[in-house]
Formats: sequence, structure tokens, C-alpha cells
Amino acid sequence: MLESQRSTEQLDNPLALEAQICFALAVASRGVIGAYRSVLEPLGLTHPQYLVMLALWQRERLPVREIARLLRLEPATVSPLVKRLEALDYVTKTRSGSDERIVEVTLTATGRELRRTAEAIPGTMMAKLGMDVDGVRELHAVMQKIIASVDAAAEADD
Repeated sequence: MLESQRSTEQLDNPLALEAQICFALAVASRGVIGAYRSVLEPLGLTHPQYLVMLALWQRERLPVREIARLLRLEPATVSPLVKRLEALDYVTKTRSGSDERIVEVTLTATGRELRRTAEAIPGTMMAKLGMDVDGVRELHAVMQKIIASVDAAAEADD
């Protein structure tokens, strides 16, 4: 069967696997995160740990709950990530002086220095994915629209 004919048939079938946005997003997400693995491995980071570091490189010090909010994760998911980053000497955890229930995460000198190495990651990933800056910006804009739509739908359901 010709590829164009198969594509038309998939569009006509509302339940065709290849026509599902959830399938395309899941496959793309796994692929992109997998592509990060070889880039992050020399830094001793997993992709979720890299996301925590990105938040900290942007803000230097954050409460665990704020990291969780920024990454759209549960604090219980962020805590083990922070613990592993602490073991790598990239961050330290301290209780807030104003409220001991709040655990703050701060970059160490090693964690700040790692940022210099990490600055090459976006360019490396664009090359690995065969994308240029304009393509990444366009994709990012589409993903932001999807995220906003999902957020709006979730609020409507509440």
C-alpha cells in the first residue's frame, strides 16, 4: 500500500493509532528524552535531574515545593532527585530559617560550575534532532499551546 493512501486511511479512521496525538506525543517524548541520555551521562545526570538543575540554574535557590511546581511533579517525586543531586555535590538542602517545614535547595559551587558545561546541551540536542533554532522555537510554541489547553481543560474539570 502506498504511504499517501495509508495516511488518508488513517485520517479517515478516528481510532487509527498513528492518527492519535497521544501516541505521537508519547513516542516523541520517549525519543527526545532518550536522545538526552548520552548527552547527560557524562555530567552524571538523568533527564529529571537535569530539569531540576535547569530550574536551579535559573533561580539559584528554590524550595522543593517550588521545584515540584515548576516541573509539574509531586514534591515526593522531586525529593529523591534532589537527594541524588546532593550526593553528586551539585546542590545542598537546608531547612528555611523562617519556616522549618520548608526545605530549600541551593546550588553548590560544583553545581554552578556545571552550568558552563551544560550550556552546550541545547545546541547538541538541536544537532542530534536535526533542528535549527527556528524549528525549536516553533515546536516550543506549539507545545506551550498544548500545555495551556491541557491546563484550561483541567481547570474546567475541577
